[in-house]
Amino acid sequence: MISVSELSLAYGERTLFKDVNLKFTPGNCYGIIGANGAGKSTFLKILDGQVEHDKGEIAISSGERLAVLQQDHFAFDEFSVLEAVIYGYPKLYAIMREREAVYAKEDFTEADGLRAAELESDFAEFGGWEAEAEAGVMLSGLGLGEDDQKKAMGELDETKKVRVLLAQALFGNPDILLLDEPTNGLDLESISWLEEFLIDFPNIVIVVSHDRHFLNAVCTNICDIDMGRISAYSGNYDFWYQMSQMLQRQAKEQLKKREDKAKELKEFIQRFSSNAAKSRQATSRKKVLEKLDLDSVVVTSRKFPYVGFKPTRDIGNNVLSVEKLCVSAEGAPLLRDFSLTVNKNDKIAFVGLEHIAKSALFDVIAGVRTQDSGTFLWGQTTSFSYFPKDNAAFFEGTESITDWLKQYSSDQDETYVRGFLGRMLFSGDEALKPVNVLSGGEKVRCMLSRMMLSGANVLILDEPTNHLDLEAITALNDGLKAFPGVIIFNSHDHEFVASVATRIVEILPGAVIDRQMSFDDYLTDEQVKRLRSAADKGRGGKLGI
Repeated sequence: MISVSELSLAYGERTLFKDVNLKFTPGNCYGIIGANGAGKSTFLKILDGQVEHDKGEIAISSGERLAVLQQDHFAFDEFSVLEAVIYGYPKLYAIMREREAVYAKEDFTEADGLRAAELESDFAEFGGWEAEAEAGVMLSGLGLGEDDQKKAMGELDETKKVRVLLAQALFGNPDILLLDEPTNGLDLESISWLEEFLIDFPNIVIVVSHDRHFLNAVCTNICDIDMGRISAYSGNYDFWYQMSQMLQRQAKEQLKKREDKAKELKEFIQRFSSNAAKSRQATSRKKVLEKLDLDSVVVTSRKFPYVGFKPTRDIGNNVLSVEKLCVSAEGAPLLRDFSLTVNKNDKIAFVGLEHIAKSALFDVIAGVRTQDSGTFLWGQTTSFSYFPKDNAAFFEGTESITDWLKQYSSDQDETYVRGFLGRMLFSGDEALKPVNVLSGGEKVRCMLSRMMLSGANVLILDEPTNHLDLEAITALNDGLKAFPGVIIFNSHDHEFVASVATRIVEILPGAVIDRQMSFDDYLTDEQVKRLRSAADKGRGGKLGI
């Protein structure tokens, strides 16, 4: 068990946490939520001992092992993949290293023999004989095959390193598991595996995530960081959301009543304070006003940006036709004879493991890169706006956000542009920040602003929810559901895909599955499962049209 008592932390004049009291008990998964900058990751670091708090106590039951999802993707480059996973169980790893060192001695003494016997006993007790097999099962579930498992960490790309570090945290059944954004970099299949693992996990899990489906699937409790407080709720994310909306409505109604009462008292005092006949009443009302504490009614600090896409022209029947498209990178084929017809009512989610291929397709149809062969043709009534996965090239200058957005606006009036940015949470001086210093989430909000100003009737989005907090993801989600045009997108956010997509396209090695159905239906469709299995066995061709 973890007990948090009277925890407080401030940076200068900014209070991050104040008088926080929480208990985390075995068998529960706690989702830590809050706006960007609220202190979610900092709270995990306080629990782990990486960050010192100003006051209060963190008590962890004696002898319990705490495991953390490591954020340094290069820390284990000298390790083999399996070794990096087992490193997550420090006692077992230390026994393994000492055991190897003892047996490697050329002058093996009697004392070494006795020590070796002790190590063999400890090795068996801590599950050493099963360790590599268990690590392999975890890695397979997270999308790393046998070939990757035989490599050194330094040979893997960053997305695969993230998966190894996640397996490292999960390995060895820790008593307390701290996970900061564990679904980042995972495909939908790996996220599903992780959900099942955590649902069955018997100990304490404390997780920070922006993935609503994931939070709903695994969490038994939600801890909401807002206004320097951490409030605990029983239930998953959806239950918290409904409860918080109700509580906020009540708080706003209560605040409105107190503000109206304060206004009424002030008017009476101002009107009759100099009236001898009513001076006593004015004095009485002044005392009531002083006791009327408006600050005690806490309204949330959360802010939802406005996201709404309004096409300037209706889309015709001919949207996009792709014929036998071939794209490669460094000699390796990404797309081979890929064909696709996009219809006027389509909202297409591209799913599956071929992330580079999906991004390459989006780049080609958006005119960012050139295909090796094949053709694509946009309809005459179409206009598209593209959100690329890598947006760094858009933010290399030193101009302000306002000047940056002006170049994409038909209305050059600064008041109009500033007003637009205000709805995207860039108010006041925030709108004057140079674009080359923006955070990942701020860049995404700028790119979405650019797309909204375009008036396009086709939106192409490659991982648009990366770097966004839950409020911004919800706003984008709602904006896309309301969009009357065509959407072509790629996302690892299950809820986002399930609520927006009406058609699913999965690019597989040598094959494509294309289904006009919801994402949840796609995941359970038996024919789709057979087609995916056939593709895994190397059968090519166009599948499932």
